Amino acid sequence: MKPMPGQTPRAFWEDRYRDASGETSGRPSTVLERYAQDLVPGRALDLGCAKGDDAIWLAQQGWDVCGVDISEAALSIARRNALRRDVADRIVFACHDLTVSFPEGRFDLISAMFLQTPFEFPRRDVVARAYSLLNPEGLLLAVTHGSAVPWSWSRQDHAFPTAEQELNELGYNENDAQVAFVGSVSRTATGRDGQTASVLDNVIILQKR
Repeated sequence: MKPMPGQTPRAFWEDRYRDASGETSGRPSTVLERYAQDLVPGRALDLGCAKGDDAIWLAQQGWDVCGVDISEAALSIARRNALRRDVADRIVFACHDLTVSFPEGRFDLISAMFLQTPFEFPRRDVVARAYSLLNPEGLLLAVTHGSAVPWSWSRQDHAFPTAEQELNELGYNENDAQVAFVGSVSRTATGRDGQTASVLDNVIILQKR
């Protein structure tokens, strides 16, 4: 799905989720589950929460969660899913355009899964602002696409950066953060129409000093 000429980011994502099914896999992101399952629950921020699977999983593990998305249509689906899974009391869903505003407060875990868009997006600034909201010893999980699925809006010959290049692009400062992990992992992606493909994800995990 590509933007229409002149379409704003908010309108694009509203259209995408307004037409979407409320059904989800109910499973969290692989990276989130792998690195958060053994953490002591605290306060978590899920950026780009979409239909809410990651936020709901965190709440089920005992976290108090703030789920953020630019689309109210996506948040409506996420709220209904949280109610069905009996964790609505542990999650606050809030609409934010991250280029303009962020939720208030500080967090022990921040998940930034696939903050990529067909629009111009200041990802470095957004991730840096998210990192500034971490409590000491808190984790930032940042995951980006390392390759494209055939149904993606990205050109199939697009040269994706490596995880190490992504880390450098974020302006990592070793005096402020410890790299817990940087690298690429493979997974099977499923499209809106049930199609599947093997893809690479770039994973960066920083722990605040």
